[in-house]
Amino acid sequence: MPSTAAPAALRTVTRRATRGDAYGYAEVVTFPVVGMVGGGQLARMTHEAGIPLGIRFRLLSGTPQDSAALAVRDVVVGDHNDLATLRDFARGCDVITFDHEHVPTEHLRALEADGIPVRPGPDALVHAQDKGVMRARLDSLGVGCPRHRIVRDPADVAAFAAEVADADGAGADGAAQDAGFPVPVVLKTVRGGYDGKGVWVVRTAAEAAVPFKAGVPVLAEEKVDFARELAACVVRSPHGQAVAYPVVESVQVGGVCDTVIAPAPGLPDDEAVQAQEMALRIAQELGVVGHMAVELFETPDGRVLVNELAMRPHNSGHWTQDGAVTSQFANHLRAVLDLPLGDPRPRARWTVMANVLGGDYPDMYSAYRHCMARDPQLKIHMYGKDVKPGRKVGHVNTYGDDLADVRERAAHAAGYLRGTITE
Repeated sequence: MPSTAAPAALRTVTRRATRGDAYGYAEVVTFPVVGMVGGGQLARMTHEAGIPLGIRFRLLSGTPQDSAALAVRDVVVGDHNDLATLRDFARGCDVITFDHEHVPTEHLRALEADGIPVRPGPDALVHAQDKGVMRARLDSLGVGCPRHRIVRDPADVAAFAAEVADADGAGADGAAQDAGFPVPVVLKTVRGGYDGKGVWVVRTAAEAAVPFKAGVPVLAEEKVDFARELAACVVRSPHGQAVAYPVVESVQVGGVCDTVIAPAPGLPDDEAVQAQEMALRIAQELGVVGHMAVELFETPDGRVLVNELAMRPHNSGHWTQDGAVTSQFANHLRAVLDLPLGDPRPRARWTVMANVLGGDYPDMYSAYRHCMARDPQLKIHMYGKDVKPGRKVGHVNTYGDDLADVRERAAHAAGYLRGTITE
């Protein structure tokens, strides 16, 4: 069994403190300081999970109004793209982790060279930062993915569409004509996209020209005819301990996660285990430390293909706050500190998470009180954000033995908070 000893990189800090004029004492701090880069709701909820663990939390936030910055005491406001800012921030931390994947890879290598543990490290995180690197590595591991390649220009996209169509027997006539490709193609900027941003479904050369205007490499993928989307979430520690959460179904609306159902309804046990094993293997092969979400396509013929990787707490794991013995946020902290990981098993037969998006009503408080009164078992998690149409401002979790009831309760609460349901 792997050792659970504290990692050598984490240190014991001794500080002097005073209380009033008459009292002075030495405060011996044996609990480490976790530094999280990014001030969004993921950082806010990770901080919350660290409080009962006694972990000290430090935040690098873009603005003092970011979701986590409103809740964390020790906040540094600065730009994560600036190496000097990162270095100053890291000097007060025992380990650095993230609520997004946008820190430049070379900056993370510089922090490691300074002796600061970065988890996940740059060699792993680059696979979530760069879709081209991710696809090439998964190909080398024999992991199922949509057909893909890096494309140079709209003509290259047309040629890729023709190749896919020809392989599927759809016919390649007119592949390079403005009248339309033989099959639609998904284009993604290799870096920077999230929540549907940086992703286009194109059917003509004119549409295909848009992604190239950013001046960054573009990845072309086949448009998968999937039955539904799944996610397999795992957590891995530096000494190799790993746990897997139940595979969930993720329902997307407009490129944004709307609902997550745990576990995925109707997924055969052997297929669920295969997806968990694949996610655990990816985490091990890539050297991931912390939480990783593997977003998946389930095809009508039962195949499972990897869509995206996220190496941080993830929307598909929010259900674990109330539905699992140990949440994704608590296990992410345990992992980056190399502590023994917690139990990922579900507490209830079904748990449903529904995202709360901003609507036309900026004051949600009256709706919030209504939802609490209507469903005392409902768990509401708000992010402290200003309400704007389409913006993620919170989520709700429901749980129970009847899936239809659990889904209805989650959908009603999320809709009522947004203002699309009024009864």
